[in-house]
Amino acid sequence: MSYVRYFHTASVLSNGKVLVTGGFDLNNVLNSAELYDPSTGTWTTTGNMNNPRYLHTASVLSNGKVLVASGWNSSIAINSAELYDPLTITWTTTGSMNNARYIHTASVLSNGKVLVAGGYDNSIGYLNSAELYDPSTGIWTTTGIMNNTRYCHTASVLSNGKVLVTGGLVNYTSYLNSAELYDSSTGTWATTGSMTNERYWHTASVLSNGLVLVTGGRGISSALNSAILY
Repeated sequence: MSYVRYFHTASVLSNGKVLVTGGFDLNNVLNSAELYDPSTGTWTTTGNMNNPRYLHTASVLSNGKVLVASGWNSSIAINSAELYDPLTITWTTTGSMNNARYIHTASVLSNGKVLVAGGYDNSIGYLNSAELYDPSTGIWTTTGIMNNTRYCHTASVLSNGKVLVTGGLVNYTSYLNSAELYDSSTGTWATTGSMTNERYWHTASVLSNGLVLVTGGRGISSALNSAILY
């Protein structure tokens, strides 16, 4: 890549290229973005974001654009959002979120909207709030709140259209093994079975058979090598 970075995002575009955005380089928060072309194995810089950010999310929308939302700018959580258009190679601002947040999750729903859940806001603390972005209007609206505040969690869109959220942190010393489901048809959350281990900074992958594989993460006393299926 052209820039060193971590806590960035990477999104596979409809044209097959990969868009990397933002992050931190140990000295500065980045607004730079770059594209990886699998056909040549090369990176090229593309337009800069309007706001530097890291610990944000990036979601590929059904129209091919990429929605970048919230994040941390080295001093505060931000609520701004912006769109990358691969056709024009430009960034444009879109509606701001109702709550600033970082280390949240963002999930593209079957109806095309984007569900953002949880995270942390330094002015409020740990969040259980959730909101929806509508690409047709560029507006965020609040939706049902989760049963637990959480960040460093995962969110997975299931084959039935519901969103499974697992684990995370309630605070720096309280880890979660709980899980809950978001139903986009009702805008509500319902608890579901708990994991066998509390964990955060783990991964969750939706398999072809519809199951969700959760792996690793940080547990109560150590890092984990365990894996479980939902």
